[in-house]
Amino acid sequence: MNPNDSFSDSILSGFVNQAAFPSLDEYSPQLLTNSEEETVKSHIDQELRTCTSFTFAVAFISNAVLTDLKVQFADLASRNVSGKILTSTYLVFNQPKVFEELLKIPNVEVRILDQATNFHAKGYIFEQSDHTSIIIGSSNLTSNALIKNYEWNLQLSSKDKGALTQQIQFQIELQFKHAQSLTSEWIEKYRKYYVENELTQKSNSLTPFQQRSQSEILPNKMQKHALKELQSLRANHGKRGLIISATGTGKTYLGAFDVRNFAPKKFLFIVHREQILKNALASFRRVIGGAESDFGILSGNSKNTTSRYLFATIQSISRDENLRNFAKNEFDYILIDEAHKTGANSYQRVINYFHPDFLLGMTATPERTDDFNIYELFDHNVAYEIRLQEAIESDLLSQFHYIGITDYEYNGQSIEDNTPLRNLISEERMNYVEQQLNYYGYDGDKIHGLIFCSRKDEAQEIASIMTKKGNPTVALTSDDSISKREQVVDQFEKGIFNYIVTVDIFNEGIDIPKINQVVMLRNTTSSIIFIQQLGRGLRKAPNKNFVTIIDFIGNYKNNYLIPIALTGDNTRNKNNLRSKVAFNQTIGLSSINFSEIARERIFNAINNSNLTLLTMLRDSYTSLKNQIGRVPYLLDFQKLGSVDADVFINKYDNYHQFLLKMKDAESLSTTENGFLTLISREFSNGMRIHELLLLKKLLANEGTYSKNQFLKDLHNQKTYSDPKTIASMQNHLNLSYFLPNDRKRYGNSSFLKLNEVNYELNMKVVNLYNTHEYFKNLIDDALNIGFLKNHNFDLQVPLTLYQKYTRRHVNRLIGWPTDQSSAIYGYREKDGICPIFVTYHKDKNLPAGKSHNNVFFNSSTLSWFTKIPRKLDSGEVVRLFEGNYNDTIKLLLFVKKSDDEGSDFYFMGQVDFDFNTVEQQSRIVNGKEKPVVKVNLKLRTPVKYDLYLDLSN
Repeated sequence: MNPNDSFSDSILSGFVNQAAFPSLDEYSPQLLTNSEEETVKSHIDQELRTCTSFTFAVAFISNAVLTDLKVQFADLASRNVSGKILTSTYLVFNQPKVFEELLKIPNVEVRILDQATNFHAKGYIFEQSDHTSIIIGSSNLTSNALIKNYEWNLQLSSKDKGALTQQIQFQIELQFKHAQSLTSEWIEKYRKYYVENELTQKSNSLTPFQQRSQSEILPNKMQKHALKELQSLRANHGKRGLIISATGTGKTYLGAFDVRNFAPKKFLFIVHREQILKNALASFRRVIGGAESDFGILSGNSKNTTSRYLFATIQSISRDENLRNFAKNEFDYILIDEAHKTGANSYQRVINYFHPDFLLGMTATPERTDDFNIYELFDHNVAYEIRLQEAIESDLLSQFHYIGITDYEYNGQSIEDNTPLRNLISEERMNYVEQQLNYYGYDGDKIHGLIFCSRKDEAQEIASIMTKKGNPTVALTSDDSISKREQVVDQFEKGIFNYIVTVDIFNEGIDIPKINQVVMLRNTTSSIIFIQQLGRGLRKAPNKNFVTIIDFIGNYKNNYLIPIALTGDNTRNKNNLRSKVAFNQTIGLSSINFSEIARERIFNAINNSNLTLLTMLRDSYTSLKNQIGRVPYLLDFQKLGSVDADVFINKYDNYHQFLLKMKDAESLSTTENGFLTLISREFSNGMRIHELLLLKKLLANEGTYSKNQFLKDLHNQKTYSDPKTIASMQNHLNLSYFLPNDRKRYGNSSFLKLNEVNYELNMKVVNLYNTHEYFKNLIDDALNIGFLKNHNFDLQVPLTLYQKYTRRHVNRLIGWPTDQSSAIYGYREKDGICPIFVTYHKDKNLPAGKSHNNVFFNSSTLSWFTKIPRKLDSGEVVRLFEGNYNDTIKLLLFVKKSDDEGSDFYFMGQVDFDFNTVEQQSRIVNGKEKPVVKVNLKLRTPVKYDLYLDLSN
C-alpha cells in the first residue's frame, strides 16, 4: 500500500468526492468545533503527542490554557522536541502574567508582534514524521475558544512540498523576522504599557466573581433548585433533610436563604469548629438582616443562649449543663454543618435531645469510613445533591487545572510509600519541587499556596527549606492550637506567607478563597480526602480565574485512586478508569493533565490493583444501602453512578451470590440460581437485545409467546433478525450452545422450547418467578441492567464499532452454534467468519515465536502474522486468502493495547488482506526455525484518531 496514495485519497475525499475516495482520519480534512464529544483543544493535544515540532500563531493567549499545555511541552522537551509561538499585543488582551509564564518554557521560542501590526491570526502547525498537520480558523489559545465557544476551525494535512505548507511556512518566517523576542526586559516595558491601559485590562480580566453585584446576595442556580426541593420536602411533611453539596458551592448561604424562607421563631446552627462560627453568622445576617442582637454565639468564648439565631459549636452545645438551659422544643429549625460528623456521640446527644420542626444537615462528603448511616439519620431525604464535577461545570466553583507529574527519583529510585524522610527533604528533591512549582505557576498577582504532605516532621522541614529558598512558608499540624492556626491563616491571607504546609488539618472546615495553588506531596490514600484537599482551592476570589493543582505522583500502590477522585468514577471498572487517564480530560473549563510518566504510573496502579476486593464492594454496597434505605439492586448501582453491574457479575456470577456475602439474601433453588446466572453472565451486558426481549415477553405472558410476534417485536426495535442470530438466541436459552461446565453452572436444564408457533419458557421457572418475589426482583433487575446497557450498542448490527468484546462475547454475537471461544487464540475461521484478535504491545516475556511485531502504519493499515508454523501454501492460509479475495470469508478485527488491559478487545470492523504485502517469514522457536506468513490488514473503516493514537503510542 503506497502511503502517498492514502494521503492523496484522503485529500480528494475531503475536497472532491467522499464516496469515490477512501480516507484516513489522520489525513482527512475536517471541521473542528467544540462539543460534548470533542473539543478543538483535544485535537491540539493529540497532535502535540506525536509531533516532531510545532508552531502556534495566535493573537490571544490565556494563562489557563497555557498551564494545561505546559505538561505536554515538558514531555516534548524530554524528547528534544521544540516549538515556536508567535503572538502579539493586539488590543492589549494578553496579560503580562501570560508572557512571564511563556518565558518559563525552555523548549518554546516566543516572539511578539506589536499592536500596530493588527496581528489577529489563529493557526496551529504541527510537523509530523511524514506530513504537516494544520489547524486554522477562529480559535485563539484560550480556554473558551478551545473548549467552550462555538468555533469553526479547519484541520487539514499537507506534505512538505505542498503549496499550502510552503505558503504557511513562508508567512511564519516572515512574521517571525519582524517580531520581537520575548525577554524579561520586554515584559517589564509591556507591563507599564499594560497598566496604562487599565480599563482595557479590566474588561479582559474580570472574573465572574468580580462581575457579580456585591450590593445584594441572590441565590445561585444550585441554591434556587435546592430551596425548591427543601420547600417540597416540608410540604410533604418531611421533618429532616440532607443537602450534599461540593465545597465552595455556597452551602452556608443556601442555609441562610432557607432559614429566611422558613422564618423560625428560634434557629440553631451547629458547627464543629469555632473559627467557622463568625463567618457563618456574618453570612446569615447578610441574607436575613435584622438587629445585631438577633444573632448570637455559643462557644468556649461566648455564652449567648437567648438570641433568635444562635450559632454554636458542637463542643459547647453538647455539654449537659448547656443542653439543660434549653427546652427540647426550643428551636423550630436546626441546621448542622459538616453533617457527616453526626455519628459522633456529641452530635447524637444534641440530636436526640431537641425536637425541632425541621432538621437540616449539610455536607460535601456524606461517605463514611465507620458504620454510621448519615442518610438514615436524615430519613433518607436527600433534598439536593451536587458533586464536584457538576459544580465545576455549573460555574459554581473556581476553575482548576490539575497537573499530575512524576515525583523526584532519588538515585534512580522513585518516591514510594516507605521512602525515608531524608530522601523526601533532600536538596535534590526540594530543588525539583521548587522548579516544578515555578514552572506550572499560579493565577493572580501573588502566590497563595497550600502544600499537603504526609508527616509532621516533613511539614516542618519543607517549610524551613522553602523559606530559605525565598518563599516564606509556615507549617501547621494538629499539634498547633486553634488560635495559632487562625493567626497563621490571617497572615497567609495578608501575604506574609507564600505557602502553608500541612498534613491533614486543612482537609475541611477552612475557607481561604485566595488559595491559587494546591501542592500534593503525599500518597493518595483516600479519594474522599483527595477531593477535600483539592477543594481547598476551589472557592472563587477576586483576581483569581483558576487554581493550579500540582500532584507529585510517586510509585504508589494507591495511584489508581487519583482518576477515581478527579472524575467521580466509582464503577470499579478498570476499562473506565484507563479511559479517564489515556487522554487529558476537561470538566467544564477545568482540566486534568498527566505527564507521560505519571500516566504510566497510574496505568500500572490500575492494572495491578484489585478493585473488586470484597471489602471495597462491601463499602460501596453499605454506602448505597444507607443512602436509599433498602437493599440496593444492580440497577441502583448503575443509575446512581456507583459500582458497575459487570463487576458484581464477573466476580460472583450473579448478584444473589454477592447478597449472600452481605447476609441480605434469601435462599434460591438450583434452578433459580442457574437461570439467574445465565441471564447475568450472558445477557446483562446488553450486547444483544434478543434474549432480553424474549425473556421479558415470556415472563409477562405466563411463559408462552408467539415466534411470529417476537420477530415483529424485533422489527419494531429496528434490530436484525437473521436466521443465524435467532438460532443462536435459541441455543443460548436451551443451553445447547454451551460447554458442559457452563451447562452445569446454568442448571443443566433447558429453559426454552419451540413448538410449531410458540416459544415456551420452562414452567418451573415461570412458577417460581410468579411466586417467589425475591427471585422475581433479581430476574427483573438482571434484565433491566441488560436493557440499560443495550443503549451503548448499535441495534442494527451484531458488533458495534469501537466497543470492547472478549473472545467469548464475539463467539456468541457472530452466531456460531456452539461456544468455541477457548480455541480461537489469535484467529479462527468458521461458517464464513474469521475473527482476528491482536494484542498491540506484546508481553516482553513472551517466547520469541509468539511475539509478533504488529504495527499500525496508519489508521487504516495494520501488519499481521499467521500462526506458527504456516507457509504460503498451507491449507489454512490458502483458504483465508481465497475466501477473503472471493468475499466468502469475512475478516473481523479486534485489537487491545496490551494484556494489562484484561481480556477485552476493541472491535475495529471488517478488514481485508493487502495481497501486495504478503511475505513468507520465519521465527526461531525453541531453537528451531519455523515458518510464518506476514500480511497487512486494510481496515474498511479507519480507526478513529484518538483511539489510533492511544493504541499505537
